[in-house]
Amino acid sequence: MEDLYISEADRKDLERERYVLGMERIKQIPDEAGSDERMQTYFHRTAEFVLLMGQAWDIVESGRLRQMDMEQLQDFNRRLYEDILPEHYGNSYANPDYAVDCLGESIGKMMSFLYTELRGMIPAVFEQNRFNMVIRMELFLEIYQEFAGEPQGDEGKDTQEAVRQILYWYVSDYYEPQSLERVEQLVCPDKDFAYRIMMDSDLNDLRYLYYYGEYVTDNELRTARHLNEMTEEKIKLMADTYTEGYRIGFEMGNKDISIKKTVNIRYSLGFERMMRQAVVNFDRIGLQPTIYRAGSSIFQGRSVNKNGFFGANPNKQFDYDHREDQALILDKLLVERKLDCLKNAYEQYKQEAAVFGGPAVVEIFGEKPFVPLAKKTVYKLSEKQQKLSVEYASKAGAMQNEYIPGEERSFTIIAFPVPDIGARYEEIFDDIVRINTLDYKLYQKIQQNIIDALDKGLTVKVKGSGANRTDMTIRLHELHNPEKETNFENCVADVNIPVGEVFTSPLLAGTNGVLHVTRVFLNELEYKDIWLEFRDGMITGYGCSNFSSEEENRKYIKDNVLFHHDTLPLGEFAIGTNTTAYVAARKYGIEDKMPILIAEKTGPHFAVGDTCYSHAENVRVFNPDGKEIIAKDNEVSVLRDTDVSKAYFQCHTDITIPYDELGEVSVLTKSGETIFIIRDGQFVLPGCEELNRAFA
Repeated sequence: MEDLYISEADRKDLERERYVLGMERIKQIPDEAGSDERMQTYFHRTAEFVLLMGQAWDIVESGRLRQMDMEQLQDFNRRLYEDILPEHYGNSYANPDYAVDCLGESIGKMMSFLYTELRGMIPAVFEQNRFNMVIRMELFLEIYQEFAGEPQGDEGKDTQEAVRQILYWYVSDYYEPQSLERVEQLVCPDKDFAYRIMMDSDLNDLRYLYYYGEYVTDNELRTARHLNEMTEEKIKLMADTYTEGYRIGFEMGNKDISIKKTVNIRYSLGFERMMRQAVVNFDRIGLQPTIYRAGSSIFQGRSVNKNGFFGANPNKQFDYDHREDQALILDKLLVERKLDCLKNAYEQYKQEAAVFGGPAVVEIFGEKPFVPLAKKTVYKLSEKQQKLSVEYASKAGAMQNEYIPGEERSFTIIAFPVPDIGARYEEIFDDIVRINTLDYKLYQKIQQNIIDALDKGLTVKVKGSGANRTDMTIRLHELHNPEKETNFENCVADVNIPVGEVFTSPLLAGTNGVLHVTRVFLNELEYKDIWLEFRDGMITGYGCSNFSSEEENRKYIKDNVLFHHDTLPLGEFAIGTNTTAYVAARKYGIEDKMPILIAEKTGPHFAVGDTCYSHAENVRVFNPDGKEIIAKDNEVSVLRDTDVSKAYFQCHTDITIPYDELGEVSVLTKSGETIFIIRDGQFVLPGCEELNRAFA
């Protein structure tokens, strides 16, 4: 493993030497013969990819990248990603099906893992991170040496285990520098690779999009062009909504933003003009941006849902196929190693972590819906490994909260469409800007009427209509002083933009029933006829109709909604009030493309996992009417005082019932009276008439 304590100059010299030696050896591989033709073909093709990365390194290092014209940049960009594009993925070693077919099950899966990890060189090339190049080159050479001259296949058990051990110790050995790098990128503004591209480029010269090293498509190019065509006033409106939402999130959460110095900004390529203005806005309130790239290796994990800065996803099936690659190596020892490394990283940057304010996220939506293929050749976590994964997530979350306390940080999220949304992209974009900037004071008043009715209740009943089988009873906390206390937060346009919901953390005991939606997209994955059954607020059953077998459907939900937990609590119940957003989605036929950020405002929704106040339950929060929100805990989250590992799940997934699948939302009061808020998809509570105008 790399010595972390040598001088910076010596480190660079050593990395350069290792790089040169590694490249010289890899250049020889395509001309070498071996006794196993299948493996030799794999190593020849993979060596050619590594050599392409070496050529790309030279192009970036020499400055030639920025001398290329648009056509050259597009050709260069495509060469980096072409083997995993859908039209080529069937013959790529990154595809586990192809690798297993060529090399046999055990070796094939490991070689697909290796090839996928080598693709982590692309960010290293553009960020000129020689260390991250070297460790992957040396991993490749070490595994190549295991096969040199030896016939292999599924019979070569000794070699298979040797390769698995090499991959295991690669991850274990390098988790420390990788953890240091990731935490540094999160909390230190001087890691400014993306910042310099955003702030220093001529944004009218769209070649800048290719300087990140991310995959670039017409979506990113057209987005950048569209923003370039906007008036300065409109760009400022978009940026102001985003940064003010962040600031107001601190204010509404009763948190002191003045003690913070950094904000982590996350965005998709093409939004640089808005983000540049946002940086100026954040600077005015004393915050510097940190920016990191979405994960691209085993160290950060792979996900269809990107987190960081990112370009186009060249192939979502590729990310889906490799989302559980850690199954090859995950054991108790590795979990302990990862936690130790994360602890060391936070210790090294604890001063920076203490003044980190949290993320400010720009999401995108409108891409073609993704329905994954379930493959038998991919790595899948065993039950034991699922528990280890849950254990790591729980302890890592608690550790982050130790260094970046939840009661002191906040966030904001806003979303905009990309051109893939359809022919009326520009019109839709303008409508979303309008939705994101609706008059929050109007909604605040209407939502207060809803909260006043809800606060009279013991339970809330939500029933579906037509094909929707939802029948849920939600148990509310008891208000001991209704004049000063409330169960529901009046959510305006702060942390979750746009405006339009009231939400609570319900009691689990007495919360029962079935939640069902005929079709919904969660974290970019489609679910057909998804249903969850609750007993005393905990999931006791679930299913969907995506796949032909019940087993595959259950695994799909357990992996991507329950995140490997055996069960999850109902962490949130909310009523969305943004009928304007709902009608806009129907007008353009984009209901299936709306992000959950907006979709959750278009009907009642339920979140499974942690509450909305996770890690900040002790912070006193008040609505604009002065009442304190007391429903911030449930019977699971209160366990943080006795066993924090049982209190949090590190996930929170919203599932919305659209108005047209809704039969009723009603409140049962202590006196036995039923107060209807919504009936047959329309608001019927007095004081909410304005919300129905959008339906007219």
